[in-house]
Amino acid sequence: MTDAGNSYAARLEVDYPERLDRVTTFFRLIWVIPIAIIYSLLTGGGSSTYTTVSANGTTVEKVTQSGGGILAGLFVATALMIIVRVKYPRWWFDFALELTRFGYRIGTYMALLTDRYPSTDEEQAVHLELDYPNVESDLNRWMPLVKWLLAIPHYVVLAFLWLATLFVVLIAWIVILFTGKYPRGMFDFVVGVGRWTLRVEAYAVLLLTDDYPPFSLR
Repeated sequence: MTDAGNSYAARLEVDYPERLDRVTTFFRLIWVIPIAIIYSLLTGGGSSTYTTVSANGTTVEKVTQSGGGILAGLFVATALMIIVRVKYPRWWFDFALELTRFGYRIGTYMALLTDRYPSTDEEQAVHLELDYPNVESDLNRWMPLVKWLLAIPHYVVLAFLWLATLFVVLIAWIVILFTGKYPRGMFDFVVGVGRWTLRVEAYAVLLLTDDYPPFSLR
């Protein structure tokens, strides 16, 4: 790993498995459903339903989505705290850290990088670290207003990387079914994309650092 990757405020490592179970790999998309539902309940937006009656007496029921979920709420609240109070509450950071770790454990499991079913609190094979910022000395209070815009080049590159990752994981799935092993080059690529994604998330969503994320898988 490069020095930039080592020193950045967001870091990700995943233990490489020597052997993977072919049965759990084959049924991965089915077995991940329960924990994925739990995560979606934690992060998804709510919905509201209302009923209207038209002039001819027809009843129409409409469902509207309200809110953007806990992740969007956390982003807005954190941005406002940094801009208005020049503060990043520690408990907000701790919650964001654990929620991010939980999400990446699920992502790692879905990407076939591990056989261990995602835990809601144990680290397992996914080692994810975020540095708590000193807002007054480390962050510019006005940067949350423009970080989403400055990160656009990363969004573009990541869109292609995520598409490539989908194909790599599909190929790895076939290889694992025959050999029980995840090709190391493919493994490193998928972890690298996750690492890149995490750094952009720390910069533009979690607002933990003003250091621009490096364009690197390492």
